[in-house]
Amino acid sequence: MLGGVFHAAVLFLAAAGLQLVFGVQKILNLACGSFYALGAYFGVSLVTWALGAGVPPSLFLGVLILGGVLLAVIGPPVERLLRTISDRDESFQLLLTFALVLMFEDVIRFLWGTAPHQLGSVYLLYGQLKVGALTIPVYNLVVIAAGATIAAAVGWLLTRTRFGRLVRAAAENPRMAEALGIDLARLYSRVFTLGVALGTVGGALVIPATAAVNEMGIELIVEAFAVVVIGGLGSMRGAFAGALIVGVLKAVAIATYPEVEMLAIYVIVIAVLVLRPAGLFARAAA
Repeated sequence: MLGGVFHAAVLFLAAAGLQLVFGVQKILNLACGSFYALGAYFGVSLVTWALGAGVPPSLFLGVLILGGVLLAVIGPPVERLLRTISDRDESFQLLLTFALVLMFEDVIRFLWGTAPHQLGSVYLLYGQLKVGALTIPVYNLVVIAAGATIAAAVGWLLTRTRFGRLVRAAAENPRMAEALGIDLARLYSRVFTLGVALGTVGGALVIPATAAVNEMGIELIVEAFAVVVIGGLGSMRGAFAGALIVGVLKAVAIATYPEVEMLAIYVIVIAVLVLRPAGLFARAAA
């Protein structure tokens, strides 16, 4: 169960970036999975370099988060590209962002090759916690706490700051916001970069517990869109609830009937589509 919450914490970060971009810019961004994969690969490289340069191993978590934040530099140029189709039909957005997914896969193969990359033993560097018969890696608890902290920080940013008020105004009525003097191009660039950072940090945080493989971006897209359907497109609260449902359900399925791991998730997705097509938290503010 705790493994499911760990997976939910990472999945929430990637899905939150997808939700944020759609909620404000109305762009269905399949490339969110590529940002997640890039964050994982870059995290492996940066931690390996940092440990080789003499950085204390106990600081690897900070290095991973720093790597995810630094990688958000790819956000503005990608946003400029996607801005050209932001007012087009959603099929154009899906086609272009899927093309980006394929291009980023080639970039990963070019920079890191096709072999899996992993961080070795750092996953257990923070020790393990014994609770009865259970042994829980402390790193899992740290990532869950980090995910909750980032979620709270994003919520504070969107509801308690001037930037958040501008974002909500642009999401509600972009023409009115622009007429009132808000620089939408600059605002959209910042929002998209924030969405990229959430995805890259999510990918960086998961990598001590698994290996970076080229297909991990596609797998993340499948789960992220399940989260979006369950929670409701454009809803941050929906992203949180959807990630928790998908993460825990996946963990329970793997522990009981691993053959139906994805089937269990998509039974819930179909049920939500039939009973509540707009999602459990439809039309919540971004």
